[in-house]
Amino acid sequence: MKYAFWPGCVARGAAPELYKSTLAVAEHIGIELDELDAASCTGAGIISDSDPYLQDVLNARTMAIAEQKGLPLLDICSTCVGVHNLTREKLQNEDFRARINERLAPEGLEYKGTADPRHLLWILLEDLEEGKLNHLITRPLNELNLGPFYGCYILRPERVLGFEEHPHRRQSLEAVINLVGATSVTYDGMTKCCGFPILTINRKNSLTMAGSHVAEAKDKGADALVTPCPLCHLNLDAQQFDAAKVIERKLEVPILHVPQLIGLAMGLDPEALGLNRHVVDTKPLLEKAGAL
Repeated sequence: MKYAFWPGCVARGAAPELYKSTLAVAEHIGIELDELDAASCTGAGIISDSDPYLQDVLNARTMAIAEQKGLPLLDICSTCVGVHNLTREKLQNEDFRARINERLAPEGLEYKGTADPRHLLWILLEDLEEGKLNHLITRPLNELNLGPFYGCYILRPERVLGFEEHPHRRQSLEAVINLVGATSVTYDGMTKCCGFPILTINRKNSLTMAGSHVAEAKDKGADALVTPCPLCHLNLDAQQFDAAKVIERKLEVPILHVPQLIGLAMGLDPEALGLNRHVVDTKPLLEKAGAL
């Protein structure tokens, strides 16, 4: 199994533990990753506020590079997968696609429409041989209660995310949590925004959003949250202590990215998964999981 791999910006910058854990898990499973070193930031839905055409060119370029390699496109960022698929929808218009391809032509690239950007979370559930992931679970996380945190882009808009063909994607995090033997905790904030997009313009509201979601999950019994989005990981982990001050309560809830959860259940070393790099201490969680 080989994929064109786009790690996104956060996993290669502010939270390299997410990149590290992805490589470790892919190698353990037997997934070959051809990293797209020349690809560009998706724009995270922010570039489109001032220049939507530029954002579409950038994302069409990434998908065209994957097409040129003849490989399916794997994202580990739900924001990236959402933005890629929004551009993919717009490129169904032949005139718009021709206009975009004029910009790509000087690099010898052409977007042909065969790219199908998918998150690692979906690929683990859809592409592996039946039962393969189950057989790789050597450290079942039976003692853990985990809250799924989807964030925004991996759930909406549904029309671009393949939910009609793959309705199980709506509960993909719960499926993975159950697969590793943990108990999934349901709470209202699990499908809401983490607050990251407004962190630099309204820090208090952003931290209130993040803190409220973590607090709600904790009150429902969650030992940690699991997210498919590095941006959510940043706001819920790196900003958690500030968020706790804003909502005036103690939190200390670890935040796991999907490959970290899978790797932990597969018996990989916590440091190989970057779990020693988190802002919120993961040691109590690892002790409960029997990983220390």
